[in-house]
Amino acid sequence: MAKTSAAPRMHARFKSPSDRIFDTCNIVFMTFLIVVTLYPFINTLAVSLNDANDSVKGGIYLWPREFTWENYKYVFKEATIFHATLISVLRTIIGTLTSVFCCAMVAYTISRPEYVLRKFVSIAFILTMYFNGGLIPNFLLIRELGMLGTFAVYIIPGLIGVFNVIVIRSFIEGLPEGILESARIDGAGEFSTFIRIVLPLCVPVLATVSLFTAVFQWNSWFDVFLYNSSYGELSTLQYELMKILQNSNSSLNSGNDYASQFARSESGVNQVTPTSVRATMTIVASVPIILVYPFLQKYFVKGMTLGGVKG
Repeated sequence: MAKTSAAPRMHARFKSPSDRIFDTCNIVFMTFLIVVTLYPFINTLAVSLNDANDSVKGGIYLWPREFTWENYKYVFKEATIFHATLISVLRTIIGTLTSVFCCAMVAYTISRPEYVLRKFVSIAFILTMYFNGGLIPNFLLIRELGMLGTFAVYIIPGLIGVFNVIVIRSFIEGLPEGILESARIDGAGEFSTFIRIVLPLCVPVLATVSLFTAVFQWNSWFDVFLYNSSYGELSTLQYELMKILQNSNSSLNSGNDYASQFARSESGVNQVTPTSVRATMTIVASVPIILVYPFLQKYFVKGMTLGGVKG
């Protein structure tokens, strides 16, 4: 054990100068990349936790100068915000599960060589990525389907994502054909093969697609504005945050003096500004996805690597 543990240290000690220079440059570059990636989020977090009046002076970088929770109190003071959060969570969970499952079924179907229409269906799907009916035809279609004012309008229109189907199909085409053939020899039908064999093998790419879909569902608000803006019980967190931001911007534009353009409390003390509200909303909307990502990271990397490689 002593010789084994000493080997890496001896190897590091006798590195050539070029290797040491490369390692140093690599460390410096990666450190710089980490700082550039994390700084915007940390700065936004600092602004959201800093006093709004003090933030106007500038100079907030990595740490709040005057710590306060007032910005978050202002955002969460609306009674509807918690119900909207529940709707967003349900939409994200149900929308992600149903969409990923449907995309996987379609991807498995068009990945089968024996399916004679696979090329036609694939081309038809790809065309929808470049052409669509437009906003008004989509609205009329949703209305004719009777989905206005329903929770289904968050789920059904997004069941099939063409990009996700292509990613999953590429992954399935890279699976060993012998595994699928052995399942059929044992008497398994296509659906049974899909559920018992294909889905377990596709966990990495399914996790990747799930992350894409969950982020889309969580951040989406425009469909709420189009189809369910008159139904408060179906409002989502993102839509409520958007309305709060609009209200803060309205208070900003209503005054002539910048000092009087802040949102005020009943005592008349300046509490928040549109900048502080924007930063707070960004943190509130980002934290759930940030908390989920570490659990999917290893699958995300593997799925993106293998999803584009065919066997």
